[in-house]
Amino acid sequence: MKESGTEAVAVVVKGEGQLDTFLKLVAPVTFRHSRYDDLVRTLYKVHNECPYITRVYSIGRSVKGRHLYVLEFSDYPGIHEPLEPEVKYVGNMHGNEVLGRELLLQLSEFLCEEFRNGNQRIVRLVEGTRIHILPSMNPDGYEVAAAQGPDISGYLVGRNNANGVDLNRNFPDLNTYIYYNEKYGGPNHHLPLPDNWKSQVEPETRAVIQWIRSFNFILSANLHGGAVVANYPYDKSLEHRVRGFRRTANTPTPDDKLFQKLAKVYSYAHGWMHQGWNCGDYFPDGITNGASWYSLSKGMQDFNYLHTNCFEITLELSCDKFPRQEELQREWLGNREALIQFLEQVHQGIKGMVLDENNNNLPKAVISVSGINHDVTSGHHGDYFRLLLPGTYTVTATAPGFDPETVSVTVGPGEPKLVDFHLKRSIPQITPTKRVPSAGPGSRVLPKKVQPRAAK
Repeated sequence: MKESGTEAVAVVVKGEGQLDTFLKLVAPVTFRHSRYDDLVRTLYKVHNECPYITRVYSIGRSVKGRHLYVLEFSDYPGIHEPLEPEVKYVGNMHGNEVLGRELLLQLSEFLCEEFRNGNQRIVRLVEGTRIHILPSMNPDGYEVAAAQGPDISGYLVGRNNANGVDLNRNFPDLNTYIYYNEKYGGPNHHLPLPDNWKSQVEPETRAVIQWIRSFNFILSANLHGGAVVANYPYDKSLEHRVRGFRRTANTPTPDDKLFQKLAKVYSYAHGWMHQGWNCGDYFPDGITNGASWYSLSKGMQDFNYLHTNCFEITLELSCDKFPRQEELQREWLGNREALIQFLEQVHQGIKGMVLDENNNNLPKAVISVSGINHDVTSGHHGDYFRLLLPGTYTVTATAPGFDPETVSVTVGPGEPKLVDFHLKRSIPQITPTKRVPSAGPGSRVLPKKVQPRAAK
């Protein structure tokens, strides 16, 4: 959005329910709350204004049948380009926490407009990143909250989905398994889901899980309200309940320093989050480990980290869950730079291709970093992305049937270091069998032939 107070806007002229004609007018910028029809109209308006760098798609439907629409930005919409990372924003998971929804719609319009204006920073971002924006994960809850308006007397009205379920307590609990594995040994990434997981979750949760399993997302933020702080994993404390009480205890991931940096990038680029004092709470640097604030089980943030390659943080963006319309412009200006800077954070660490001797892609190869007990895997196209802070690392790529390859890599503060792996097929270790001649009448046993040692 331009700060001048004017922008090109689209007026939809409807014909028999279709989005027909878009007339461009110069009009004052309006910051207002968007009901479901407004949200859909905005997404298609942006797509019509930037058709070559956007795509609108649905990942599923809510309980009441509303589409969960995503707007994608890319120089090749609908296509994964190898070595181009995928990043996502999710808003309005709690229906009554509405600022994230409006910010993501504003961000969509801003990216389109700035790309068209030739803003080199935005052009570089769109051409080098595939960005997915889900403005509302809980459109049913939003409609309930919006019907009440900002003067909601019940603080939780509209928080849950239409079945009365809190979607941020609805993901399969993988923390219990990872804490066990860290203690006794076991996988440290891509923990499997229970066989019956689909029947255990709500339609909105199921749609998001299938979405994040079908794209190789690397970075994500989940936008909430009710506080002003950047919250990073783990959300569930190691001892979640002690004598019936939720235990609050700092519970870091193996990537704790990286998560703190990601949270600080948002906090310090934000207009006031970094100051720490907000909404009657104090968070140093405007960030917190989730479990040290309060322990939360079955949340989306921890699920992303434990089941996929995606590093997600949760952004609490406003004291009021449903801010008044006149506050929206200030909130947009306070968050705009942070929303862009966070997307740019996906371009750090190392990335590359995992290939065999014939340059065929090797998907699902495991990339391990010595000293960080959390691995990532290569995607369908054989490309991998490992977010890392500056430093020197020992990195190993492994794949079934291939010899592992280990390299030492120095990561700088700028663009990611390109590190390709060429894995050689393992030579089977054949154990030689001893041949004992038959000792029949008149025959003599020959001395055993010395067998060559199998190659190690």
